[in-house]
Amino acid sequence: MQIDLRTVSITPLRQTYDHIAARLGADKPASRYIEGTMDVQPEANFHYRPTWDPEHELFDKRRTRLVMKDWYALKDPRQFYYGTYTQARARMQEVAEADFEFVETRGLAERYDDAARRKALDFYVPLRHVAWSANMNGSFQCAYGYGAAITQPCLYAGMDQLGIAQYLTRLGLLLGDQLELEAGKKAWLDAPAWQPLRRLVEDTWVMKDWFELFVAQNVALDGVLFALAYKEVDQALSDQAGPVVSMLTRFQAEWTQDANKWVDSVIKTAAAESADNKELLSGWYAHWRARVQEALAPVAALGLGDAGAAALERSVAMLDARMAKAGLAIPA
Repeated sequence: MQIDLRTVSITPLRQTYDHIAARLGADKPASRYIEGTMDVQPEANFHYRPTWDPEHELFDKRRTRLVMKDWYALKDPRQFYYGTYTQARARMQEVAEADFEFVETRGLAERYDDAARRKALDFYVPLRHVAWSANMNGSFQCAYGYGAAITQPCLYAGMDQLGIAQYLTRLGLLLGDQLELEAGKKAWLDAPAWQPLRRLVEDTWVMKDWFELFVAQNVALDGVLFALAYKEVDQALSDQAGPVVSMLTRFQAEWTQDANKWVDSVIKTAAAESADNKELLSGWYAHWRARVQEALAPVAALGLGDAGAAALERSVAMLDARMAKAGLAIPA
């Protein structure tokens, strides 16, 4: 008996879904990110308006003053959907876990310089409350934003901040003990150096415009704070006592570089949409950048002493350069 094997080429009738083909063209295949993101959000046939906000639909473009012809223009350049996001974060988590294990098994925390240990605990442990707030703000942006292209990565950023809060908690336990976490909470609630930042953080909780919240949290606060905490203060501690804290905060340092690609792309696309958008975004940025700089001044002094003011200026200048490149008008 003879078996004749043949190769048959089957041409698909279409390359993707109809609503994707309407955007890209019928003959153009789409990535999994595009298929899992574009036009996913419902736009019609809602049962009723929210009883807690009858002025708006459940998904409503009017929840922000920013105007976009197509909200799906705010695509994530990292092309994160659930699968690629979890894979990327799993790789980062493996590195972070290895760093924590290395510090613990080699006894590096016990041998760490006492003065540097005290500075690291006083500076980094209260920041876990800031990260927890950022988690709430990311969830708000996802809940009230418009279009899966922007709401999806907002939720991912919020979950990343929850992980950052957990890593800062572990830093406190590794360099200290449970009492250090309680001391960090008390400092956050009562210490004068933290109260301007605490007030700013709590003010973001009551904002109604979700895109202004994006500017306040993801652009201004994260932009300045992460440069200050995980570049300036980290470098000072490394110069003083070696790279132990750098290993324990490696996730944050790498995460902000990744997140900045998305944040800058969103601002650039939104600002280029219209002159009104650019003016609105520039105004929001000027307001929240000034508030963040004022709130972080005593925190910078706490972490860096007399060098704190100059470090904060450098952190703000880095963010200004990013936003200028994204097309915003930068305040003098």
